[in-house]
Amino acid sequence: MTDRPTKKQRELLTFIDNFITGHGYGPSYREIMSGLGYKSVATVALHVDGLISKGQLRKKTRSARSLEVVDSAKSEFKAPKVKDSEEKWLVAQIEQRFKSLETAPQVSKSALDELYVLTGALKVLGFDSAAESFAGRISKLKKQVS
Repeated sequence: MTDRPTKKQRELLTFIDNFITGHGYGPSYREIMSGLGYKSVATVALHVDGLISKGQLRKKTRSARSLEVVDSAKSEFKAPKVKDSEEKWLVAQIEQRFKSLETAPQVSKSALDELYVLTGALKVLGFDSAAESFAGRISKLKKQVS
């Protein structure tokens, strides 16, 4: 059995899984750094190496963008219990972020990455239908990335 990932490592696993779902390929270390707000690529490498040693993450090849989340890591995520009122609040907050970006003339890459993380959080919490409702909107926003 593998060691449980830390909170930061779970965030990283979620980000990578959502990035792959949205783009069809793994993120670069710099994209992870930007998307999770880390200050250096070394921090990303430290977490990635830790997850690889725990068996939660693997590199398909020795090339860039070859990270993938191991299926057993996905099944180990246990979403905390969330009240209906908290779910509504969370979805409303994410909706507000989407609306502000959808009305903007351009969207930054980091803002788009943030939306990937937020919709991934919805999936982790078990709000798959809410996450899916935002997926199409992310695709439209990708066209506005500056």
